[in-house]
Formats: sequence, structure tokens, C-alpha cells
Amino acid sequence: MTRFLTVERALRTGAPHELLGTVRDALIEHFQATRVDLLVADYSSTVLQPVIALPHTAEPLSLRSSPEGRAFLSQEPYGKRISQDGTVDLHLPVTVRGDRLGILTVRLPEHRCTPQDVDELTGLAEVLGHEILVAERDTDLYLQARRSQRLTLAAEMQWQLLPARSCARHEYAIGGQLEPAYDIHGDNFDWATTADTLTLTVTNGMGEGIHASLLTNLAVNALRNARRAGIGIADQAALADQAVYAQHQGLQYVSTLLLFFELTTGRVQVVDAGSPQLWRQRGKVVERIDFEAQQPLGMFDETLYEAQEFQALPGDRLIFVSDGVYGAVSGTGEVFKERALARAVQNVRFLPAASVPRAVLEELRTYRDADPDDDALVVCLDWFGRDSAQSY
Repeated sequence: MTRFLTVERALRTGAPHELLGTVRDALIEHFQATRVDLLVADYSSTVLQPVIALPHTAEPLSLRSSPEGRAFLSQEPYGKRISQDGTVDLHLPVTVRGDRLGILTVRLPEHRCTPQDVDELTGLAEVLGHEILVAERDTDLYLQARRSQRLTLAAEMQWQLLPARSCARHEYAIGGQLEPAYDIHGDNFDWATTADTLTLTVTNGMGEGIHASLLTNLAVNALRNARRAGIGIADQAALADQAVYAQHQGLQYVSTLLLFFELTTGRVQVVDAGSPQLWRQRGKVVERIDFEAQQPLGMFDETLYEAQEFQALPGDRLIFVSDGVYGAVSGTGEVFKERALARAVQNVRFLPAASVPRAVLEELRTYRDADPDDDALVVCLDWFGRDSAQSY
């Protein structure tokens, strides 16, 4: 544990842009590592991008066909023996509270891959993840490494608006993905948790390009401002509605689905203010959950909103989709939501929540045999509930 604390201290005191060099030097000294590499998942969640000081670049690795990708998708350490020199490449998930950032690869002598060594290195990879999130306040290195191509300005704004792409705690696990990842416009999602609650919003701002992104930014920040004032979701929607209407006088508006979960009971309050839809998988049944439709945010002045309720049960999987998903049309004219969406949800039932959005979007791409013309958003929430013995 002494060497763990030593490496942890080195990471916490290292310069933000030198975290990889810091952890590499520490692992060489304390674990006899001969090579240390850091890879981060790109914005489309299809490849792992090496973190290398710009302007230098290196080839990305596929999430589907590489040992590093296997460790990322399984979220378990994976070792691969390097036959020529008797060393082992140990691939370690860099994950923070369910947010899967990337992989730390450490090459070690085979005799240093004991269960204790692997446990300590796995813990240090998590520490590195925490430090990367802190370092992103002061350096662009890790955000630049994530991109396999240039982001549009609208996409840059949308990704910076997200809380993360996944998160997890005892009561739930969430994963989300936006497409086209490098040219997203108005779709977005947001969440915030307390000891006993979870607030989740799924948003679709009208329009294209920077105009849609600016509109969504206004709405999401208005919702956050109201949420942080400690008021309920109906009033959150009303205040955000006023903010959007004051700016655009009803000419532009934002479709939003707001949900407030009680972690102790699974009771959920919902405000359905527009186009995002909720689908539920309970057992083998996949069905859309309909709510009373209310006006999108900013369509009219001083709209009043009312919250409805439903009950989440342990084992429920909730899938949130934007109109770019459920409204997609195949070459034969069939709308995705008619049969294909339920089939896609069934096909990915064994995947964890963080992997579901990417998998559903891949099925969508196959369904319409083309890249998305419209923004496409998928958020998956797996509800586990809280045992009576749990306390936070």
C-alpha cells in the first residue's frame, strides 16, 4: 500500500499536462514497468485514441478488435503475454464513477502480475481517471486526444455541456451517446444526483448547427439554474420555458423530457415537454411509456407544467430516444419505432447501460443504411433500486 500511496501522491501533485509522464515514471520505479501508455475513448465511442503530446499522433485502436478494447468494454483488467520477451501487457480501465474514459496499458515482467499487483494497478488507473477530469480544467490535451476528426463548433458546445457519457451507483447505471458525434446540433442529456434523488433530462433543440446548439445550451443551463434553486421539475420546466421564450419570443423552442427519481422508492415524476420518448424493457416486454404531452419549452409565454408519475421497478431498463432515432425511416418506408426499435432494445439486453446507446445507434445506422441526417440521441438507464439496508 505504501507504493500505491506514493504513486497516488505523484499523480495528485503532477502537472495537468504531464499526468501520463508522471504515472509512467512512478510505475517504472515502483512496479518495474517497461512501458506505460494511455488511451482515451473517442467521441463516437468506436476507437481508443493514444494520448500523445500534440502535434504528434498515433494510430487509434478499435474497441471491437483489440485487447485494449476488450478491457474497455468488459471494464475488467485484461492481461496479454508478449511472447518475445516474457512480459505482459496489462490493460486497465480508466473509469470514474461509471464514466469510462479509456485504458491504461502497463507492460510488466510476468512475475510482477500477481493478484496484489493487478489490484493496486487497477486502483491507480482509477486515480488517474480522477486526475484527468481535474486536469481538463487546465489543459486541452485529453480532450484533444479524444477526437479522431475535427469537431464542429456546435458539436464542441454540445459535448462540453454533457455531465459525462455514463455514470453508475448502487441504485442505477446510465449511459448516453450522441450522433453524429463530430457534428451534433441540438440533442443533449443531463443528470444530477443527491443522496436520495436523481434528476435526468433529455433535450432536443430545434434547428441546425450553431443555432440549435445555442438554443439547447440556453435551455439546459436554465434547467440547471432552476434545479440548483431546489425547486421541483414542473417549476424547473416553467422557468426554463420563460428563459427560452424571453430570448426567442416563441420562434424557437426546445423539446424536453424531465424525470425526477426517488432512489428509496423508485417513484418517478415526469414532465413531457416535447419530442424525446421513453421506452421501457421490463422482463421480455419492450414498450413505449406515454405521458400527457405538454408544450415544448419556449413555445408560449408563461406555460404551466404538471408532473405525472410512474413506478420504476428493480430490473427495469429505460431507453430514452430523440426523434432522430424513433422517427428514422428505412429504405422500405418503415419507421424505426414501429418494430425495429423494440427489436434493437431486445438485441442489446445483455449489454451494460454504458454500452447500450452505441449498440442501438449502430443498429439504427444499419436500418437506414446511411449515416444519420438528423441528430440521434440514445440514453439508457438501468434501474436497480435500493435495498432497505442501503443508506447514503
